[in-house]
Amino acid sequence: MELELTDDQRLFHETSRKFLDVNMATTAVRALAANPDGFDRDWWRSGAGLGWTSLLVDESHGGGAISGTGLADLAIVAEELGRHVGPGPLLAVNVVANAVSRLGSAAQQAAVLPGLLDGSQMATWCLRDAGGKWTRHSASTATAPTGPRRPEAQSNEPAAVASARGVGFEINAKKVMVEAAAQADWLLVTAATTAGPTQFLLPSTTPGIKITPSTSVDLVRRYATVRFNGVQVGLDAVLGTVGHAAQNIERQLQVALVLQCAEMTGAAGKVFEFTCEYATDRYSFGRPLASYQALKHRFADMKTWLEASYATTLAAAAAVHAQGPDAPRLASVAKAYVADRTPEIIHDCIQMHGGIGVTWEHDLHLYLRRVTLLRAMYGTPDEHRERIATIVIEREDAVNGNR
Repeated sequence: MELELTDDQRLFHETSRKFLDVNMATTAVRALAANPDGFDRDWWRSGAGLGWTSLLVDESHGGGAISGTGLADLAIVAEELGRHVGPGPLLAVNVVANAVSRLGSAAQQAAVLPGLLDGSQMATWCLRDAGGKWTRHSASTATAPTGPRRPEAQSNEPAAVASARGVGFEINAKKVMVEAAAQADWLLVTAATTAGPTQFLLPSTTPGIKITPSTSVDLVRRYATVRFNGVQVGLDAVLGTVGHAAQNIERQLQVALVLQCAEMTGAAGKVFEFTCEYATDRYSFGRPLASYQALKHRFADMKTWLEASYATTLAAAAAVHAQGPDAPRLASVAKAYVADRTPEIIHDCIQMHGGIGVTWEHDLHLYLRRVTLLRAMYGTPDEHRERIATIVIEREDAVNGNR
């Protein structure tokens, strides 16, 4: 969490934390495991009423940041959701709301934004193609083949393709790991066209779309596979400009990474706090568990990793907000580091708890499930280290004139 919060941010933080304390204790999270949506719709509308869905939307469209830095404000909410292992498609809805606010036509903004801002509707981003990797170029530089589309039977997992059909497009795709797809009213779809990467915004009820819920290690986060089988859309479904979505996809990815890192850090921070309390209260051989030197060293390591996770997340949030040249690199640095260290912190805390730490009744596994899931979404640490290397090489080539 940013230590130098403004007065407005501090109030927003306190309000969000109190709301979650009252309405989303871990007992409530466990109860939601049996809910098909994984969250209560009225609860989500209340969160939207606090401003959770409007921070990345321009004021002219009904949104507005608290501090002038909407991503930093939203990271406060993401961190608190992590501390409470809270449900709800915060990342997915905000990524789409921000994209529509920046790129949408007047008709798209009027159709989508009011429902997202008041919490009555949901939206999600269909990015990852089945079998694909979360790489720097996997979606943002893809182009559709100019010849006949290869039959799916000849390829295990074909990439998403939007082929020109008359005055519109036909979308054929299989998107995986799509958050809250079964709950979403709107889908933002990234696909390849002969002109370059393009994004489409369409209702989830569009003919030809099949949504199949998939299991998740997290008790309350819902994901699905979304198939687009010959989905016919007009030019009015294009978000932005045909063939010029690369920079917008990159920006959306950066926003998603910052929110993920904030949530993972919040989860690890909460676990570290109650583990320190447990180790102080728990006596072993007549002395507090926390008094043993070997355990002190482990706590010191965890504290170092945790503070570094906060710092790198804040640096990424600032860079992504400013949209400077370092934003792609710092967003991936944050994901690579935070997604490596926060599961390690929680694993160590489980060890500190002994046998009780691996029981269903203890809350530790709820937090481990959350960070394990987020670690894989939008790129693993290894994939982001590869992405960092690519960015550095491209920058060196540009400086040396080798591009």
